[in-house]
Amino acid sequence: MQAEAGTPLTPARPRRTVVVLGLAALWVALDQATKVWAERALTDGSVQVVGDLLRFHLVYNSGAAFSMGTGFTGVLTTVASIIVVVIVWQAFTVRSLPWAVALGLLLGGAAGNLVDRYFRDPAPGLGHVVDFIRLPNFPIFNVADIGVTTAAVLIALLALRGEHPDGSRDGNPAEARHENDHAEQNR
Repeated sequence: MQAEAGTPLTPARPRRTVVVLGLAALWVALDQATKVWAERALTDGSVQVVGDLLRFHLVYNSGAAFSMGTGFTGVLTTVASIIVVVIVWQAFTVRSLPWAVALGLLLGGAAGNLVDRYFRDPAPGLGHVVDFIRLPNFPIFNVADIGVTTAAVLIALLALRGEHPDGSRDGNPAEARHENDHAEQNR
């Protein structure tokens, strides 16, 4: 049986908004829970977890990743806030599951550290981020940073593979166009 004229043979991919926002919410909750734990458990110093390979050591970071930009906390907060808004907007258009996972981790990581910026001392919008995971010869980081870093790697891999957030791939632009046309007809 043939489809009606103008109807794509493959159905449009569903939007992955719930995946992006759900994963982001879970990541923020995990990040904040580990930071609360770190502030309670690590006030007396470092805890050796796996020899010299992994330690938990509480620090407060006023800068960006790897303590860069320590004098620009307000600017960093503003930029991160804009990034979060852009990712939320993109969440309503993404149709690729791998992109949804990448954006969910990116949003969760960015939002996790923004919670610290807005609600921790010394002041709203200027708060210091709780970092506590320490590896040898590497800056101290947190669960939010793991989300951002993992997202960056996933995004790079997806881009190298030619996969786009709309579910299309390089070399097949008609696929996305047909799916988007079909989606518009069904609204």
